[in-house]
Amino acid sequence: MPSWKSRLRASAIHLAISLSVATLAALVVFGWWYPYPYRELSGGRELFALMVAVDVVLGPLITLVIFNPAKTRRHLMMDFTVIGLLQVAALAYGLWAVFTTRPVHLVFEYHRMTVVHAVDIEPETLAKAPPGLQQLPLRGPTLLSLRPLQPSEAIESILQATGGIPQAAQPSLWQPYEAAHEQVLKESRPAAQLKERFPSHADAIDRAVLSTGRSLDALRYLPLISRKTAWTVLIDAQSTQPVGWVALDSF
Repeated sequence: MPSWKSRLRASAIHLAISLSVATLAALVVFGWWYPYPYRELSGGRELFALMVAVDVVLGPLITLVIFNPAKTRRHLMMDFTVIGLLQVAALAYGLWAVFTTRPVHLVFEYHRMTVVHAVDIEPETLAKAPPGLQQLPLRGPTLLSLRPLQPSEAIESILQATGGIPQAAQPSLWQPYEAAHEQVLKESRPAAQLKERFPSHADAIDRAVLSTGRSLDALRYLPLISRKTAWTVLIDAQSTQPVGWVALDSF
């Protein structure tokens, strides 16, 4: 019977390899699909943590149980191949789940910002999007706005929204973010009002303002919604570009 020392050594080596692979996966997930703040807004951190916990623990644990240096080299290679294939399959499934639920657009939805995820969009409706927007981005969300509704389409759009497809996830309504510049300025409010409305969150607001590199007076804000999470986005008062984030429900 193999000693626990040899088993632990083999399991530790396997763990180191698994952690290296998980680190590479994290670079893709958080560098491309869920950059800040979407790892918090869209649940990417929790999904990835669950995936890694299962995958990183599974392989080394199996190795700990079955490793036996008395086995032939061929037998050991077969064991590690099976374990490796199980890990690769689990990792691939986890990455696919994270990918298909990734955030793809940050949309100005008439009076607020909304994060749209790949899973929110019916694939067949993408053909109705403007040219250049009929493919979902692979490297982080892009910034869009919604065009004004025509009277003939308002009821249908609202019915879709009540049926579970928010207007921000209706590709036929998408337009470049810059086209809504005046509407963003109209709907947003001076960032200074945040501190008046939420004095208990003044420190968090100050930190978010500081991270933008702008003064409080140079910023405006809009509420932001993503799945079950509500935050606040700080926008530049001149360009209306999002420049900061506050984990605060400002609806």
